[in-house]
Amino acid sequence: MAESYDAIVIGGGHNGLVSGAYLARSGAKTVILESRYKTGGAATTDSPWPDAPEFKVTRLSYVMSLLPPTIMNELQLERHGYKVHAMGPYYQAFPEGGSITLFADDAKRNYDSIAKFSKKDAEAMPKWDAWLGGLADVLSPLLLKVPPNIGSRKPSDLKDTLQLAWKHRGLDVRTIADITRLFTMSISDLLDDWFESWQVKAPLAVNGVIGTWAGPMEPGTAYVMAHHSIGDVGDGHLGSWGFPEGGMGAVAAAMEKSAKSFGAEIRLNTKVAKVIVKGGKAVGVTLENGDEIMAPVVVTTLHPKTAFLEQLDASDLPVDFVTDIERWKTRSGVVKVNLALSELPSFTANPGHELQEHHTGSVEMAPSIEYMETAFQEARSGKPATRPFSDSVIPSTWDKTLAPEGTHIMSMFSQWVPEDWANESHQEELEAYADRLVDCYDEVAPGFKKSVIHRDVVGPWEMENEYGLIGGNIFHGELSLEQLFTMRPAPGYADYRTPIKGLYNGSSATHAGGGVTGIPGWQAYNAAMADKKKSGRLSRKKS
Repeated sequence: MAESYDAIVIGGGHNGLVSGAYLARSGAKTVILESRYKTGGAATTDSPWPDAPEFKVTRLSYVMSLLPPTIMNELQLERHGYKVHAMGPYYQAFPEGGSITLFADDAKRNYDSIAKFSKKDAEAMPKWDAWLGGLADVLSPLLLKVPPNIGSRKPSDLKDTLQLAWKHRGLDVRTIADITRLFTMSISDLLDDWFESWQVKAPLAVNGVIGTWAGPMEPGTAYVMAHHSIGDVGDGHLGSWGFPEGGMGAVAAAMEKSAKSFGAEIRLNTKVAKVIVKGGKAVGVTLENGDEIMAPVVVTTLHPKTAFLEQLDASDLPVDFVTDIERWKTRSGVVKVNLALSELPSFTANPGHELQEHHTGSVEMAPSIEYMETAFQEARSGKPATRPFSDSVIPSTWDKTLAPEGTHIMSMFSQWVPEDWANESHQEELEAYADRLVDCYDEVAPGFKKSVIHRDVVGPWEMENEYGLIGGNIFHGELSLEQLFTMRPAPGYADYRTPIKGLYNGSSATHAGGGVTGIPGWQAYNAAMADKKKSGRLSRKKS
């Protein structure tokens, strides 16, 4: 006999845990089904070296931002162990000599750092920060809004569209123009409008290409920069990011504890084969072992190509929707390199192995926009980058639980390799790629290469096959203009609902997805509860 629940959540990543926690909190008898041996998905802390279990790495996702206080407070995440250390500055040492350090909250130090290269740019920086802050005031609230179904003539959809327009009726011509620039310009062209020094533009361009199958000269990367720049870890600083105590796996652990505290059941090593659909409604799931679990509400947090092209029959979905998901772009070219270090890097521009402020934030390998563009163009032509770009951090400078005293963990989020490397492991070539990346750091920090004790290299194939990140894309879909807001993941279905009644979409492929935010999982829950009020499908547990 099939088991019966009020709600089923497919996927125990951070969005699944958030959705499941909220459903259980509402009183629904909820089960979260996770195919892997533990929850968290890409938010995971692991010990990848059997002979050195004392080192713990955040194997994929590596920093926190954009988690709304609403979710943090309502799920009591801090009580369950959630703690974040605000990151230090952006730091880039240049092969030609010198370095630049940029701070989130210190205009005077930014001026001094930038003025070494350009006094004009040093004077422009506060204006840039203010401009970006003004745009964040508009864009940040939209992350928590359900996109309206623009173009629909249904009264409810027209009402939603008009409400959104009315809410932003105060926007002037200049603000609208600035937002249009973000969506259409490359980060390179945008920065050219503001700054003259290539040393200043390089670190500012980094946020425009992280996790993106596009170089800094590609239109649309200006928005990607904005998406990564409106984060907040609770200290009120625009664009600030943080290291979770215990690594990213500790974030998932806090969410798991929260879900369980509200009564959610979590099943590991439980893979869903199909969503059961009857009469156009989701009524449960069939597991890989053939067992069935029934529920009137199903939330999927998997990549849309898995959720809709593998776990549903095409005959249950509209033809246009299937086509949209088939065309969903999910390229990446990302390689995650995790290192255990015997000592902190000593940079020629800022020597010393002792802990210094520039070790505590982003330690970039992005010396120029041209450097990053070349790396991308090589990958697009079918070759791994000769000199990879990397957004690297050393979280053990803040979090002493990750490595033994005197040693450190370095997390290197690097790009690019060819997009088709998601089809095969290419492990030998990945190791050579990682060698080149380490060599790049060794050029600006002599002796860095010798300090590497252990290394873990994760390419797109492993990201897809082990973690369900199709194409190795960390966002479940590229943050390109045609895949944002009302288009995410398909026109007419940006409201966290799907063509199947009772089936909700809480994956990172929905609006506000990208990063460990929990917003899609929370919004999928909100959609289910709103429908419950209309139909009464989601019942409550008896007290």
